[in-house]
Amino acid sequence: MATFPRREADIVALARDIATGLAEHPEMFPAPPHSPEEIRAALDDVAAAHDAAVLATAQSKQATAAKDDAIATLVDLMKTDLRYGESITRQDGGKLELLGWGAPRQRTATGLPGQVRTLELLREGKDWLFLDWKEPVDGGQPAAYKVQRRKPGATDWTDVGMAVESEITLNGQEPGVEFEYRVIAANRAGEGPASNTVRAVL
Repeated sequence: MATFPRREADIVALARDIATGLAEHPEMFPAPPHSPEEIRAALDDVAAAHDAAVLATAQSKQATAAKDDAIATLVDLMKTDLRYGESITRQDGGKLELLGWGAPRQRTATGLPGQVRTLELLREGKDWLFLDWKEPVDGGQPAAYKVQRRKPGATDWTDVGMAVESEITLNGQEPGVEFEYRVIAANRAGEGPASNTVRAVL
């Protein structure tokens, strides 16, 4: 016994076969509940809705990419002004509050760094990506940040970059391969706990 298809493409193919069969064999199917013309009109509606869905998906992706670019630009502007504010006020917390900011948290110069916070993938291209994160709030002062990656499910991490600021652009990444990335703060005392991970397929 035949089974009604579940996949959209198979449903459309069967609809075409039904319309063709009804149209070509009226002597065998003289009074179908729905005529070949009705089925073909419904097929046209499906095709139009499919095209509209494809267009909407493409527009949504473009809009999301534009939004991400706008956010990244805004973040760059904000960070530049906040660094300027920290410099011009000599990190005066009271004055920095006027910008909705505050003085950097005082930390010991020695001891293992704390955990890197809020790692994010802000921008990406064909073979590059831009990562941003927040410095630890506890532990020793980081001297540098180690960026690592691995394929999902793998056990070993590979070092792919070092940064002294809380951001990095990684060039020469393999396109079409999914990787997950993490960041670790380090200083003379050693390395702190790894950050959260983010995934990317370029």
